[in-house]
This record gives sequence, C-alpha cells and structure tokens, in this order.
Amino acid sequence: MGEQRTIGTILRGLRGSKSQEKIASELGITKSAWAMYERNERIPRDEIKVRIAHHFNKTVQEIFYA
Repeated sequence: MGEQRTIGTILRGLRGSKSQEKIASELGITKSAWAMYERNERIPRDEIKVRIAHHFNKTVQEIFYA
C-alpha cells in the first residue's frame, strides 16, 4: 500500500524540488506555516488555500478535497 494521499503529501508533491523557504516566500506565508501544512499539523485558511491553488495552477478542490 502506498502513502495515504493527505493534504501534506499533495503539497510536498506540488513543491517538488523547490525549498520550503522558496514556496513560502512565493506564497507570502512563513516557512513554518508551509512546513506545518506539509506535516498535516495545520490546514491553511481558505484565503491561503486559494493562493496555493492559483500558484500551482490547480483548483482548491483538486488539492484540498481530492
């Protein structure tokens, strides 16, 4: 069985080889916030979900409600 598709695993996949710092900076959030999203310790606020989705050319549904 593969790793469960959590929001964290989806975000890690989208980030690819970019650093957490780089993605956080591009999104205008802190590195610690992004790291918490990747570890499933926190769910982004709706406004941040929209920002993340736009950044990766995805819909909020594709990322957060898959």
